[in-house]
Amino acid sequence: MHPFGAWESFYVIVGSSAAALTGLQFVVIVLSTEVNAQANVHTTSAFGTPTIVHFCAALLVSAMLSAPWHSIAGPAMAIAAFGVTGIAYTLTVVRHARRQTAYAPVLEDWIWHTVIPFITYTALLTSGILMQRDAEHALFVVGGSALLLLFVGIHNAWDSVTYLSMSRRRGKDEADAPAEPAPKSE
Repeated sequence: MHPFGAWESFYVIVGSSAAALTGLQFVVIVLSTEVNAQANVHTTSAFGTPTIVHFCAALLVSAMLSAPWHSIAGPAMAIAAFGVTGIAYTLTVVRHARRQTAYAPVLEDWIWHTVIPFITYTALLTSGILMQRDAEHALFVVGGSALLLLFVGIHNAWDSVTYLSMSRRRGKDEADAPAEPAPKSE
């Protein structure tokens, strides 16, 4: 039996979830324009686009391991190459996060937007390299990585929606607040 066959249902679930949740980020983008959130290309590149990338990464990993491969060499190389690409992308996200000025990232932001993805893409690279020697264990790492990318996307989308909702509420509260009386001149 081919080692990928046992993972078919897992990747159908993860891939379908990743595809469906990609739409969530579109809602976040619409919400941000409604809120008039201060955003620039670096802010979007640091906090918005990576969420879509992680959802699509989970979908791509699911598709790669659901393809009808005839040997382990092909998917091993594909997963390793994808890991390298993900590592490079995560370093780009770090650069965008440091350049943007609309939001001051806190420790949780650095962990969820850069540290966890970096570790996950490194795990994909490593499992791709080791897959031909130990497919069983490597496939568990790939599966865990796909699932982790899905969870990172969910967390980051939720975090964005929450931030934007709070920003909108603050703006509404400020608009509803009574105007400060003009200082009296004596």
